[in-house]
Amino acid sequence: MDHVDRILAQWQRERPDLNVAPMGTLGRLKQLNQVLTRAMEKTWAPFGLSESSFDVLATLRREGPPFALSPSALMASTLVTSGTMTHRLQQLEKAGLIERVKNPEDGRGFLISLSEKGFALIDEAVGAHTRTQARLVSSLGDEQRLELDALIKQLLADVEDSAQPDD
Repeated sequence: MDHVDRILAQWQRERPDLNVAPMGTLGRLKQLNQVLTRAMEKTWAPFGLSESSFDVLATLRREGPPFALSPSALMASTLVTSGTMTHRLQQLEKAGLIERVKNPEDGRGFLISLSEKGFALIDEAVGAHTRTQARLVSSLGDEQRLELDALIKQLLADVEDSAQPDD
C-alpha cells in the first residue's frame, strides 16, 4: 500500500458515495512528475542549468543548423509568455550561451542563436539528460514503455480536447 492508496482508503471511509479511483491515477501522475523533475534538476545542476534554461538551449540545439529561431518561434516551442521568454533570454545571453543575430530574412528582426559555448554545453547536458531518462524508465521493458507512452498520449489528447472551449 502506497501513500496514494492510503489517501484513497481515507476518502472511501469518509465519502463512500464518491468514486475516488481517478484521484489515485492523477495523484500518482502528479507524484511521478515531481520525482522525475527532481531527478532532471539534479542532472542539469552540474551544467549550471535549470529546467527553463535547458528547455531553451535544447530547443535551439534540436532545431539543427544554424541553431537559431525567432523569439516568437522559441516562445511557441517552449510554451511560455513573452515576458518569461525575455527574462530567460537575458539570463542565457548574460551567461554567453546564446546570442542575438540579425535575421537574414527580415532585416528589422533578429534570431536567437546558440553561441559556441551554448552549443558545447547543451550537447554535453543533453547526453546526461538522456542517460538519466533511460535510467528512470529502466524498470519498464520496451513493450511496457511503449504501452505506457500510448496510454499517456491518449489521456493527454483527451484532456487537452476537453479543456478546449466550445465553439
